[in-house]
Amino acid sequence: MGWLAAGDGYEVALMEGRVAARATTGRAAGRQLKSLPKALREHPEVDRLRRLAEWLDRHGAACVRQVDAWMVSSLPVPTGLLAEVWPDEAWQAALRDLAVVGDDPDEVGFLRDATDSGELRVVNLDGETVRLSPETVTLPHPVLLPDLDELREFAAELGVTQRVEQIHRATWRKPDDLAAGATEVTEFAGATFASRFGLAARATALGYRVSGGYATCAARDGGRTAEAALWIGEPYWEGDAEPGNLTWQGPDGRSLPLREVGPVAWSEGMRMAAALYAGRRIEEEKSQ
Repeated sequence: MGWLAAGDGYEVALMEGRVAARATTGRAAGRQLKSLPKALREHPEVDRLRRLAEWLDRHGAACVRQVDAWMVSSLPVPTGLLAEVWPDEAWQAALRDLAVVGDDPDEVGFLRDATDSGELRVVNLDGETVRLSPETVTLPHPVLLPDLDELREFAAELGVTQRVEQIHRATWRKPDDLAAGATEVTEFAGATFASRFGLAARATALGYRVSGGYATCAARDGGRTAEAALWIGEPYWEGDAEPGNLTWQGPDGRSLPLREVGPVAWSEGMRMAAALYAGRRIEEEKSQ
């Protein structure tokens, strides 16, 4: 965005998310000022730029949420759609360097560009930039990526930075020895929080949905959606909060046996419970 006239002797522009000013007259002409002059703080152009900056922040956050939802859902995303949104800097920031898979499920690459013709340019694990033009791609959840540790090492060599947490996302593998008929994970129960309000606020800040007495997150495995739910207490409870056990439900509301929970839903549910558990109150041991 270019510089806009604002008042006598000044121009303003949006620079790195904030309103910047520069003088157009005098010895400082053409130089960006360290702070916004008092005379400009209530100027209409400055107000307009501030509102634009707020909108851009919201738009950027919305792009990240959508791309994260694509990854957690494991749904195919039309390549043409990626090409259409790529020129938008917010979409590009959310998508760039994500691991993508096209027609060959064993060929993983880091997304670097999307052309108007719907062609994707990715860096494969050989370090070569290749062109892909599948009808759709997936942005795999890391628990589904083969050789994840190797992929992480390669990403470090490339200097990959992801806006949407994917390859460095914390993952949990479902144990093979789960008891038949078991429906609850109990390892996060028993923690204590200062208040139910604080626990709910923590869940919301981490991006989880709070409904009634539960913190929840949904994920999709093989075309089936499952919702992980952790009891966090009655909404208006004023005392200490003690989360309950972690469970999963199917689309029909039926409680799922743990053996039926898919790998993505398992990992995401455990990730939510662990993130909330990390904020528990820890009693310091008294010195003898």
